[in-house]
Amino acid sequence: MFSPIPQEKSPSLAELCDDTARTTLTSSDFNLRALQPDRRVENLLRFSSPEELDRFNLEARSSNRYGELFGLYPPTDEDAVAIRPIPDCPKEHFGQRILVKCFSFYRFDIEIEPLFATMALYDLKEKKKISENFHFDINTDQMKGFLRAHTPHTDASTLARSAIFSISYPSPDIYLVIKIEKVLQQGEIGDCAEPYMVLKESDAAKNREKLEKLKNQAEGFCQRLGRYRMPFAFATVNIMSAINSTLERDTSDTDSINGKGTMEKKGLPRRNSDRFSMMEDNYILSGFKPALTVYCVCRQEGERLSDEDLFKFLADIKRSSGYLKLEVSPVPETVPGCLSPELIPVKPVSEKNPRPVKEVLEFPSSEVYVPHNIYRNLLYVYPLRLNLTNRLTSARNITVKIQFMSGEDPSCAMPVIFGKSSGPEFLREVYTPVTYHNRSPDFYDEIKICLPARLTEKHHLLLTFYHISCQQKQNQTGSWLPMLNNDRLQTGQQCLPIILDKLPVNYSLHSPEVPPAKWMENHKGLFNLELQAVSSVQTQDSHLERFFTLCHALEGKTMFPIRVGDEKISENMFEHELKLSIISLSSSGLEPLVLFLHQVLDKLFRLIMQPMVIAGQTANLAQIAFESVVSVVNSLHNSQELAKDHQGRNCLLATYLYFVFRLPDTQHEIHTTGTGGLMAHPESRYSTLTRATATTVGFMLLQSRIRSSSNPDIPAPQSPDDTEVTNILGKVHTHKCNVIRGSHINTQSSLFHEELALQMVVSTGVCREYVYKYAWFFFELLVKSMSQHVSQLDKKAVPRRNRFSDRFKDDITTIVNVVTELEQAEKVNISLAFFLYDLMSLMDRGFVFQLVKNYCNQMAAKSVNISTLISMRLEFLRVLCSHEHYLNLSLFFSSPASAPASPSLSTSSQNSSSCSFQDNKIAAMFDLSQDFKQRHYLTGLLLTELSTALDMESEGGRVQQKAISATYSLLCAHDLDQRCSRPEVKAKIAALYLPLVGIIIDSINYLDFTGTALHNKGKSGGPEEDPDSITPINQSVAMAIAGNPFNTLARNALVSVAGKTTNMLTAETSRNLLMCFLWIIKNADQNLVQRWTVDMPSSQLNRLLELLTICISCFEYRVKTLQSLTQALQKSQQAKARLEEALLGGIGARGQMMKRVGGELCVYVCNDRTLGQRENLRWRKDLTQWRQTNDRQDKSKAELDQEAIISGNLATETNLIVLDLLEMIVQAVPLADCKDNVVGGVLRVLLHSLTCNQSSTFLSHCFSTLRALIVKFGELLFEEEAEQCADLCQKVLHYCSSCVDGNRSQACATLYLIMRYSYSSASNFSRVKMQVTMSLASLVGKSSDIHEEHLRRSFRTILAYAEEDTEMQSTQLPSQVDELLRNLNSILSDTVKMKEFQKDPEMLMDLMYRIAKGYQTSPDLRLTWLQNMAEKHSSRKCFTESAMCLVHAAALVAEYLSMLEDHKYLPVGSVTFQNISPNVLEESAVSDDILSPDEDGVCSGRYFTENGLVGLLEQAAELFSNGGLYEAVNEVYKVIVPILEAHRDFRKLTSTHDKLQRAFENIIQKGHKRMFGTYFRVGFYGSKFGDLDEQEFIYKEPGITHLPEISHRLENFYSQCFGDEVLEMIKDSTPVDRKKLNPNKVLLINMTCPFFDDYEMKDRLTNFEKNFNLRRFMYTTPFTKSGRPRGELNEQYKRKTILTTMHAFPYIKTRINVIQKEEFDLTPIEVAIEDMQKKTRELAEATHREKPDAVMLQMVLQGSVTATVNQGPLEVAQVFLNEIPADPKLFRHHNKLRLCFKEFILRCGEAVEKNKQLITPDQKEYQQEMKKNYNKLRENLRPMLERKIPELYKPIIKPRIENRDSFKRHSLRRTQDENS
Repeated sequence: MFSPIPQEKSPSLAELCDDTARTTLTSSDFNLRALQPDRRVENLLRFSSPEELDRFNLEARSSNRYGELFGLYPPTDEDAVAIRPIPDCPKEHFGQRILVKCFSFYRFDIEIEPLFATMALYDLKEKKKISENFHFDINTDQMKGFLRAHTPHTDASTLARSAIFSISYPSPDIYLVIKIEKVLQQGEIGDCAEPYMVLKESDAAKNREKLEKLKNQAEGFCQRLGRYRMPFAFATVNIMSAINSTLERDTSDTDSINGKGTMEKKGLPRRNSDRFSMMEDNYILSGFKPALTVYCVCRQEGERLSDEDLFKFLADIKRSSGYLKLEVSPVPETVPGCLSPELIPVKPVSEKNPRPVKEVLEFPSSEVYVPHNIYRNLLYVYPLRLNLTNRLTSARNITVKIQFMSGEDPSCAMPVIFGKSSGPEFLREVYTPVTYHNRSPDFYDEIKICLPARLTEKHHLLLTFYHISCQQKQNQTGSWLPMLNNDRLQTGQQCLPIILDKLPVNYSLHSPEVPPAKWMENHKGLFNLELQAVSSVQTQDSHLERFFTLCHALEGKTMFPIRVGDEKISENMFEHELKLSIISLSSSGLEPLVLFLHQVLDKLFRLIMQPMVIAGQTANLAQIAFESVVSVVNSLHNSQELAKDHQGRNCLLATYLYFVFRLPDTQHEIHTTGTGGLMAHPESRYSTLTRATATTVGFMLLQSRIRSSSNPDIPAPQSPDDTEVTNILGKVHTHKCNVIRGSHINTQSSLFHEELALQMVVSTGVCREYVYKYAWFFFELLVKSMSQHVSQLDKKAVPRRNRFSDRFKDDITTIVNVVTELEQAEKVNISLAFFLYDLMSLMDRGFVFQLVKNYCNQMAAKSVNISTLISMRLEFLRVLCSHEHYLNLSLFFSSPASAPASPSLSTSSQNSSSCSFQDNKIAAMFDLSQDFKQRHYLTGLLLTELSTALDMESEGGRVQQKAISATYSLLCAHDLDQRCSRPEVKAKIAALYLPLVGIIIDSINYLDFTGTALHNKGKSGGPEEDPDSITPINQSVAMAIAGNPFNTLARNALVSVAGKTTNMLTAETSRNLLMCFLWIIKNADQNLVQRWTVDMPSSQLNRLLELLTICISCFEYRVKTLQSLTQALQKSQQAKARLEEALLGGIGARGQMMKRVGGELCVYVCNDRTLGQRENLRWRKDLTQWRQTNDRQDKSKAELDQEAIISGNLATETNLIVLDLLEMIVQAVPLADCKDNVVGGVLRVLLHSLTCNQSSTFLSHCFSTLRALIVKFGELLFEEEAEQCADLCQKVLHYCSSCVDGNRSQACATLYLIMRYSYSSASNFSRVKMQVTMSLASLVGKSSDIHEEHLRRSFRTILAYAEEDTEMQSTQLPSQVDELLRNLNSILSDTVKMKEFQKDPEMLMDLMYRIAKGYQTSPDLRLTWLQNMAEKHSSRKCFTESAMCLVHAAALVAEYLSMLEDHKYLPVGSVTFQNISPNVLEESAVSDDILSPDEDGVCSGRYFTENGLVGLLEQAAELFSNGGLYEAVNEVYKVIVPILEAHRDFRKLTSTHDKLQRAFENIIQKGHKRMFGTYFRVGFYGSKFGDLDEQEFIYKEPGITHLPEISHRLENFYSQCFGDEVLEMIKDSTPVDRKKLNPNKVLLINMTCPFFDDYEMKDRLTNFEKNFNLRRFMYTTPFTKSGRPRGELNEQYKRKTILTTMHAFPYIKTRINVIQKEEFDLTPIEVAIEDMQKKTRELAEATHREKPDAVMLQMVLQGSVTATVNQGPLEVAQVFLNEIPADPKLFRHHNKLRLCFKEFILRCGEAVEKNKQLITPDQKEYQQEMKKNYNKLRENLRPMLERKIPELYKPIIKPRIENRDSFKRHSLRRTQDENS
């Protein structure tokens, strides 16, 4: 729950630590009655009976519920196999399109003549022109006037200055080339261009005469030579550069000026190959801004005009003579006034008649595989070059006049040549531009011709060559080119001779090579030209040409012999040639085959259908035509260039079937004008004839159940009495009917679908293999032809079972059987499923069911992998169940009497669908029985497969996922189906799926909810702990104490240890399955469900309750969404407050949709938990708008808001469904036997729901249910379910601190009711009081989000309930409640204090310690506070202290257990725990005359049991292990093992000994490597520290903590408390003089180390023992007599200070008070002895290590033997050993130091020798130097070491000489007397 974070105040330590004014630790002066209580829950106690209460709660729960559960959690459509994608509608192909607008010629500073331009695209890489020419000019009216004599009229279409170019294959090498021409005039191009380069408009006055002269000359040339042009200049534009420049200019704005940039690729995909898709993806020409660009214009060169020259120029552009201004932009959605390449207006047609925009036809650089969908018949003529260099003639200014002739007469010139700019639309003749004085000119012109639909032999191109004299004379010659050669359009490059004579008669019937005439240069080819056709009429492929010609001959009244190409075919040979042409179809090129695909397939289907009479003989071409169809289908599927959909269907074929195919009409429908048949519906050719399109693709799954999937002519079922719906299986008719509508259907002849089925059955070999390999095509073709056949029938007169012949049914049965027998049956599986799906709409349903049954049975008999088999059947059934009449088919039989024994042919039945369960045993309805499978065939099959899949093991759970997904999407479709929106209809549907409930309950062990909220959740709903920390209580403890209600935790714990089982479901799949369960429970008949739960065995009921628990966990609201939302908005506190207001004050889910429902917004109390959102939340894009961008990081506030609301409403609705079922179970309790067990189970589920994040809506209903439970079963709950009641108190109390008023109000009412109904029994009420008190203690100890102001207000509200409860005023309840609330309020006061010290962990733990100490006489509360402390320690990674808290708690439990019962195996109170820690003795219980266990609710908690004791100790052992104190683990288990042995719990003993083994192994492996604590003395001096003033503590810090670290931490904290620069830190060990200190603030800190006496060291041998149970610590302070800390060796003293603490470390807190201080001083010689002993120890350790470290050894040696070291060993010896001291008291110290040096020299020698072994060869000199230094040191020390003090060797008592060889026992020294 969001709430503003309160501003932190600096805690006043003095105020908080001062206990003087307090009588007890938990007292508080806060007056509850001064507060205003919350609004009370209405009618809390005003109900006459429990039944009335239940009824009231039910009405409240039922209002404002969301109807469609799946609307909140719809399925993904990624794996929706039941959807056949609708192919793209046939349309004209466009690539990516750009709009180019031409504005002006710029920097042609003078305007003296008209200029004309053409524009086209070129691909430099492919060396290819990729568009036709676009002609335009930007001449003024004055300039156009110069040409008026040559321009009879100007059509509007020629005035275009904008063009739309299409680019199918964008690349960086595409250039827009603009070529500029001018009227022919005398002179070279350079001469003509000179004025433009020399004269400028700015010099107009100076050059006026020149300009006038030039203008007059130009006008003269225009009037005389206006029809002829000459090349002038050109410009080039790189398209990608132009676009990229605008993208760089403004990357943020990707919309065009007219709205969106619409340059996306439209139409069918061109190809599917990777190499092209990669190229295209890199250059998407969309989303750029219009670019105004100025481009260089370059002068043309007369010798370099060809395209080859142009490609050379594109890389290196010459210097410009002007500029051209263009705008390149994306094409807007609509372009008014647009003309197609044929000059046909494109919608929308412009009304105002502005300047038109022309679409420029593309010549794609690579093949484009899109069938012809529009009529187009264009021819492009490209004159290339003319070579007259060898001819001595004056012909130098050469132009070619080109005409398209339909005869030889000059009047036969056809107006089919497209005009250029500013002239007529179509011309009869056109002239090529002239290159001045060039005998072999190159041409660059493009002549575009609109070809007649039907070409004849007379059509030809007439070419006339002129020499244009600029001086009023011209000569001419000519040539021609017939359009057809052997009836085929001539295209490609041609080289023609030139005739000098007049054209001979009938010249057009021959090629130019044939007629005798006078030819230039002896008939040599002189003129090169190229022809290119873009035609949907001319195939330009020999195989297709031949096939179409022969088919045309077959259809028409052709006279034989017929001519095909260059051969003639007689009637006898016709059949053979036709078959050959059919066979060779597959040999034609892929592109032409695709272009004419629709026509080819139409012709082949007609050949299959119609027997042909050839030469008087009937020729049946059906088989060969069918094989050709199969071959074409195979070719298209095998091509890598063609796209396929996700089901592997070729997109072109799918489009043909869906939009184009129609039944072949054998009666020449082209000539038919009758009203019947297909001609009555000309649009039917492009209508949808397979499955109806859904409005949007996203709703396909839903729509597939709603719309009719057959021909649209069949009316979809609308009314209940429609025969399609009510009599699903049809009626048995006694007569057959052959009434057929229309005039073209011959009942005697074969029908297309029959012929097709027959061909599929009789096909053999490779053909048969391909038929079934691509079965989808033939199945859909069959269905399409069947549906068209049915559309022509009189459906009223012809019953469903008689629509198709028996022979056809036999063929269908055979086809299905063949599919089953195929080796690749799984590949055809889906296709067959869709085929049977379609047949259900057309054929008798009984017949189809028989096919389904046969298929399933035969598949089961195949030796296929079981998981493959189930997958196949699931996909198959998923498709069938998506049929729109599936529900009617499944719900049809109301009882077994009307059900057929097995799926059979149509059975009549008039019974209505009803689910009567009165006569049947309820439990049987929830079982997948044989009877159920018989009555609901498809549903039975699906659920059987689901059940089988769940029980089997599959790799990755794919089969289970598929089975669940199928069921899930099916239920989703029902839920969202408008026909099923009424509750009674949904109840019937839910009844159909009741066996699914049984299946889900049985599969509960496979559900995965490990990632859900069931784990790592404190009972208080507190914050989740760090992942690597161990939660001290709550899991293993709770399990050890009371077991687990449903074993869910145990099972998952087992799973997590052993790894997931192979058939464990994923979290996603589990959610889907549970959603199915919840939907059925939500919609099923409530009485039915209730009766089912009544009859349910106890074990089954427990499993059901466990399932409900899992449901709550799986659908818990995830905080992540809401947190993301807040992070996006938490810029300020105000923003956060606004969000809270929005969340609390809004309405319903899914934005606007919930307004319709009127639901209340789900406000969530998230408990500040950081639970992750479920991965891959799946929402249908079409059903929820926000899901489409769910993976984006930069979501808007609205999107995040909607996400949070939708997921919140899903959680609320699922939880309310669970609540509904729990209420049903509870209300059935009085009828059941196991009342207590049931109520306890229900309470567990409710408590679990309170642990999860819940909405206010759900919480209000949940608390209502809890109150109803208390009212009805209060006594039972308080006595039998004491532990759960304790949990209940804690959960309710937690919600009493909620920020949301409604939640708080409900929780208060519930808590008061708990007190009221427990009051009837004294022991119950005492126990409840204790539980509430403990809950609050636990809550405030663990949770950091407790709002004490809300809790206090809740206490005031409960007080108000007690005061207003009139019935109870005569009792002690109000005063008891008042007393309890005062006690709770005082506990809360401690919380305030704790909150202030959240950042000072030591103070916080001290405070908690004192609170726990205050409850010494209340074991339950002390235990609770110890647990709270354990949790706090654990969160700070102080595992040892956390373990100690639990050991103390266990000792406390042991004390009270020993009072209750005397068992040898139990610990004898806290004494038993002494070995773990001597501190535990403080848990010794107060005497039993003061406190009696198990009375007044004392020691009644779950932990005061043997299991509780074991649980606490086990967790303590685990924490010791985490802290590295493995030896303590052993001590803990010494207490546990006897208890486990007494319980005979061998399983736990096994795991215990395993843990012990691991502990001992760790001791061996990590023995000396473990880092234990570091200890510091911290003293507080100053009045501001309050009661800490003058107190000193030992702080325990983690292993390697340095003094600066702890001092920095403390300095930071206390600086925040007192303000900066007012704190003084002293970081050394000098004694404190209070008089010299600042009286307000000083903090003293220094490092200490553990101190042991010599006798202790004998027992503390190991590293662990030296760091455990520590009470004494030492630090040293160096000083001199003069007062300085440091001085010369002979004046350096040292003071040792030993501190003793109140308790031993480790303890239940990390700082302990110092209670005793001892000090003693060392003299300079004693300091020297200590230093030398330390050096000697270091040398010994470095020398005798197991793995010697050369570097370490050398460092120690250097500090020992190198003479240059200050205050080194030699200097120490010289100071203290040079002379024998005068003071006899120092003799022994002198001698001790001498002996120390002797040992030191010995160790140095060993170290030098050791170093010799370790050094590398390059260190020999270093070793020699070291040896030399050592020898020098030894020599220097020798005299001092050999000097002895004689007094020390004198005997103390003179010995009596009794025996010469005897010596004094107490001394080994012989005296001089003895020696003498």
